[in-house]
Amino acid sequence: MSIDVKICGLSDQAAVACAVDGGAAMVGFVFFPASPRHLTPQQAAALTGDVPDNIIRVALTVDADDALLADIAATAGIDMLQLHGQETPERVKAIRARYGMPVMKMLPIAAAADVAGPEAYEDVADRFLFDAKPPKDATRPGGNAEAFDWGLLKDNSCRKPWMLAGGLTAENLAEAVKISGAEAVDVSSGVEDAPGVKSIDKIRAFLAVANSL
Repeated sequence: MSIDVKICGLSDQAAVACAVDGGAAMVGFVFFPASPRHLTPQQAAALTGDVPDNIIRVALTVDADDALLADIAATAGIDMLQLHGQETPERVKAIRARYGMPVMKMLPIAAAADVAGPEAYEDVADRFLFDAKPPKDATRPGGNAEAFDWGLLKDNSCRKPWMLAGGLTAENLAEAVKISGAEAVDVSSGVEDAPGVKSIDKIRAFLAVANSL
């Protein structure tokens, strides 16, 4: 069984091409100024145009307003919205209806009680991303190279497809998948040489491990 991979925080054509060529199921683009991976919808459009239709192009936003979401939907060449902030179930439902595309909701995990988070969103989100709860002094809700206890996700009751994120690298991916039971994973900082600077070699290595599982 190969593992579906989303390479997130892409910001240059070489890294996008590497993700596509290596077999990524999804490619992600960040629209959040506090992130070193931030793009404008126009910048993203220059990167998404050559991505094959069988690969899902994902826009990561954090408590975005309607103006930004409308610009992304109209301009960026995106197939799915990833909501990575404090969006309520009502807000998720409204976004999904307004922009007519699937929505992935991020849920921060630090303890067993957090794994129950999907229950409130399962009727409004198409899939979930379980990420490590950010440190108290963090300036962004993800992409912090933080991991959590993967065993918390084992045999979880989530009824929608879900992805594992947070502190993943080529070196720990196999263990993370084994412990969590994940069938899909998301990586950003784990395939970088510096914040926001993707490494072609690390992307290739990560995808090679995923394809071998």
